[in-house]
Amino acid sequence: MRVAMIGTGYVGLVSGACFADFGHVVTCVDKDASKIERLEKGEIPIFEPGLEDLVASNVRGGRLSFALDGAEAIRAADAVFIAVGTPSRRGDGHADLSYVYAAAEEIAGLIEGFTVVVTKSTVPVGTGDEIERIIRERRPDAEFAVVSNPEFLREGAAIEDFKRPDRVVVGTDDARAQQVMRELYRPLNLNETPILFTGRRTSELIKYAANAFLAMKITFINEMADLCEAVGADVQQVARGIGLDNRIGSKFLHAGPGYGGSCFPKDTLALVRTAVDAGTPVRLIETTVEVNDARKKAMAGRVSSALDGDLKGRTVALLGVTFKPNTDDMRDAPSLDVVPALLAAGATVQAYDPEGMHEAAKLLDGVVFRDGPYDAVEGADVVVILTEWDQFRALDLDRIKLLLKQPVMVDLRNVYRPDDMRARGFRYTSIGRA
Repeated sequence: MRVAMIGTGYVGLVSGACFADFGHVVTCVDKDASKIERLEKGEIPIFEPGLEDLVASNVRGGRLSFALDGAEAIRAADAVFIAVGTPSRRGDGHADLSYVYAAAEEIAGLIEGFTVVVTKSTVPVGTGDEIERIIRERRPDAEFAVVSNPEFLREGAAIEDFKRPDRVVVGTDDARAQQVMRELYRPLNLNETPILFTGRRTSELIKYAANAFLAMKITFINEMADLCEAVGADVQQVARGIGLDNRIGSKFLHAGPGYGGSCFPKDTLALVRTAVDAGTPVRLIETTVEVNDARKKAMAGRVSSALDGDLKGRTVALLGVTFKPNTDDMRDAPSLDVVPALLAAGATVQAYDPEGMHEAAKLLDGVVFRDGPYDAVEGADVVVILTEWDQFRALDLDRIKLLLKQPVMVDLRNVYRPDDMRARGFRYTSIGRA
């Protein structure tokens, strides 16, 4: 089938490359000329394991191409995917749908024959109705169906998630559109992936409900971690103890500095605003947002406490600045709250991240970025693990101890064991463990 993918951000590029790898002919379209130029040269504007090779192989195979002008691709497409950004709107937290509606306007003037217009971007309930209205108003004669097909990709594991998903959700009541979507995802039949067909509004809400539930789960275990510290329990054992219950499950029960990234912060906020507008507030999610924001801001206090409450003139070595490992994404990363607080308290921050320093340098003024973890640690008063990159899981701790002015570690991801660290002579602070 022929696919036009509007938007070459995280979702659009990964989805386009994977559809092409399924054997479909895909054109990824973007208004950013520099991004298209880079993609045509084989340069990938985001870091995602395996994506560079996947894009290259499908470009070589003639199944994947890139375009600044999407007219030709849209006219020829069986399905046009809208995969543009929906950031939180300044001032009120609603999702900014201006890019989505602009894409709908463009698509309306170009589609020929029956075309399925698929919303891949995360959008509030009712957005598909508005897209349909826009296209119908512009092209009363057009044959089309608007479908919701939310993505459930984890950054750092997006290709695996696309090719071996837990489920595919498709929101449409149109029989022809259902057939097109079945054909697009037919390669997943080999894995017996369930395809859930729902109403369009239901599909739109499924995406928000899923992300809100996972964000709530993270926030729950973070609050349990604080309780564990107060009563002398171990949050990792608590998480294992409840995670073995199949009704709960073990995923997203890892205590830390709070969630960030491109999805959870904006999607929980958008769901809260949608619910308030509908007159049915979601109190659990409202509290989740508040608790998570407060948690990220409180993390600098843990670093200060490890240095007896005084950061003035101290040097902090920060390992990891992205919101999670295996990505260069800095959106709503805990470091964006932690670093300014450390600097405001008078500390010097020297940091290292395997992939995120280029993006971080645009957002974190005053940070000295180093070439490796040991360079970052050298001469520091404390080392802080903020992102659990694999290369931080087996550090040479004897070397770390020698490089530090004093053997102090604040482990905000519980990478190391408290007993081992104390035996090595470290003053060690972690999350939710005595």
